[in-house]
Amino acid sequence: MAEFIKIYEDKPSEAAIKKVVDVLRDGGIIIYPTDTVYGLGCDITNSRALERIAKIKGIKLEKANFSFVCSDLSNLSDYVRQIDTATFKILKRALPGPYTFILPGNNDLPKEFRKKKTVGIRVPANNIALEIVKMLGNPIVSTSIHDDDEVLEYSTDPELIFEKWQHQVDMVIDGGYGDNTPSTIIDLSGYEPVVVREGKGDIDIF
Repeated sequence: MAEFIKIYEDKPSEAAIKKVVDVLRDGGIIIYPTDTVYGLGCDITNSRALERIAKIKGIKLEKANFSFVCSDLSNLSDYVRQIDTATFKILKRALPGPYTFILPGNNDLPKEFRKKKTVGIRVPANNIALEIVKMLGNPIVSTSIHDDDEVLEYSTDPELIFEKWQHQVDMVIDGGYGDNTPSTIIDLSGYEPVVVREGKGDIDIF
């Protein structure tokens, strides 16, 4: 059964973040808060954990469109092909924030994602998510958790999330109520930005 851990977003405890990172390093799967909806996450470098997440979502790993959650833009060159100044300016203006940016992937992607031409990058404006990624030292692979409820597409109450997911994941973080609007997805892999999904992030800044 998963561990349920309370972390405060305004001042995440280092000891609590370390507990989360230990679970991730051990190949565990976590549910954690972002600046939009709660996400399902694992260490990007752990093949076994990636397989588990794909299985939970009921998809083949090579077909999965997971986002990479980074703590800032410095990790980008590890996974993304050289980007031009205009693209970098867009990222700088919008992040951290409720956006997922689709960018051209490079050859250093984890082997599970090498067939993909593009990757989705997130730098959420949420201290819990950012501190986890910082301490882990590399991005986490993430996907939103959906609710079976007809009205609510995304689960927002951490206790209800725990109730539902406790036997499928290793840790659920209670970071307060989540949002139920997903991130705005912007494709920056072509000549100009394309809005793929309008979510919480304002598209007028593009």
